[in-house]
Amino acid sequence: MRRDFLQNRVWFCIAIIFLIAPHVAVAQDHAAKIQEFLATAHKYRQFNGSVLVAENGKVVYKGAYGQANMEWNIPNTPDTRFRLGSITKQFTATVILQLVEQGKIKLDAKLSDYLPEYRKDTGEKVTIHHLLTHTSGIPSYTSQPGFFQNVSRNPYKVDEFVKKYASGNLEFEPGSKFTYNNSGYFLLGAIIERVTGKPYEQVLKENIFDPLGMKNTGYDHHDTLIPKRASGYIKTLDGYANAAYLDMSIPYAAGSLYSTVDDLYLWDQALYTDKVLSAQSKALMYKPFLEDYAYGWAVTNASFKQNNQPVQVISHDGGINGFSTTIVRFPKEKNLIVMLDNTSSEYVNRLGESIGKILYNQPYEPPKMSIIPVLSKTIAEKGIEAGVAQYRDLKAKQSATYDFAEPELNRLGYQLLRTGKAKDAIEIFKLNVEAYPKSSNPYDSLAEAYMTINERDLAIQNYKKAVELNPNNTNAIETLKRLEKP
Repeated sequence: MRRDFLQNRVWFCIAIIFLIAPHVAVAQDHAAKIQEFLATAHKYRQFNGSVLVAENGKVVYKGAYGQANMEWNIPNTPDTRFRLGSITKQFTATVILQLVEQGKIKLDAKLSDYLPEYRKDTGEKVTIHHLLTHTSGIPSYTSQPGFFQNVSRNPYKVDEFVKKYASGNLEFEPGSKFTYNNSGYFLLGAIIERVTGKPYEQVLKENIFDPLGMKNTGYDHHDTLIPKRASGYIKTLDGYANAAYLDMSIPYAAGSLYSTVDDLYLWDQALYTDKVLSAQSKALMYKPFLEDYAYGWAVTNASFKQNNQPVQVISHDGGINGFSTTIVRFPKEKNLIVMLDNTSSEYVNRLGESIGKILYNQPYEPPKMSIIPVLSKTIAEKGIEAGVAQYRDLKAKQSATYDFAEPELNRLGYQLLRTGKAKDAIEIFKLNVEAYPKSSNPYDSLAEAYMTINERDLAIQNYKKAVELNPNNTNAIETLKRLEKP
């Protein structure tokens, strides 16, 4: 009897090893591909930061690339702390839902119920649900002309900022349209403070960060000494420059937090439990409304299928001076991608999508070289006509080597604009319109370039096209209103 038992146990263990081994091998293969992919992306200046990838709830890859501080040559590490930008919104939404669970807030209640000093004509129309889903119609303060140039460096108290920059006239009837809106989430932060009687950051610490052990996450105050905090940079034609200063009272509940890839993994894992929200509240948080936006998350399907079935994705991106971030969750399989970059990289979303394809064994394109350095050098040395000719030649002959995606020419055009070469920028934006005639952004950029040389009619023409292709292009809509005034 004893011998049979031992023999059966041996065979059982061998069977378990054979069952586990393929999964381990697959995870190792995915990790190797991700590492190779990101090393190439870093080589091409497309990623500079930290990344974590999990499969079935387990971390399969964690790494860091480039520098957290370029002036002191301090490298990024997995525990480097990055500003999150709009990833902050999911934490704000979570606290609101916690307060709903406690009976302190109602989703269908009016803004003025919690901020009675807010203007009545607007506050009695807009609900908490509208604020959470970017359907309030309240103008977003970050879309106001000249806001970043004239306002963003100044500190503000919450109530002062609400009154001055988050109380504009409604742009549309609440609930009728989606327009991404930082003012809405700023107001949610003000409501959290009013209902709890505590500062926004204290509520997050007590309700989320401390219970989940997220010791490397918090509100990013410029004057606070925060260990291992990354500096923020922007790309230039020949390197990098320090990002513009932003007073962190400005992003507030819409984008003020910092974190690490490990802490965001803890956050992801907690969302599969009832530690922070009940199952009923999470179902509310993940229910998509207009433009697939839920409460602090975008809820969509991936660009690929698995076993002919859609793959649900719950995600959010973040962008704030010097930083680009993304968190991508695949809830059915408990897969996760977190990417935190401190060079304002425009590639983070695309890189995250490719890593998702690696996890699901889908075809993916390796990173390609940017065309910007090549074209900018030619334009500087030989003029814009030579640059346009080179672009057409490279696109025809070396499309597998160089990146010809829509953002490439757009970035080059704006780099030319910033250096006072508006006419050269116009030619580059024209190329982008030619390449992507059904996209709103190239027309918007071309219109802006025309404005800089006082070509008002051409600016109006292109802004109208931008709005036609994307009715939610608030920048184009507001600029058109100003341009069409007598």
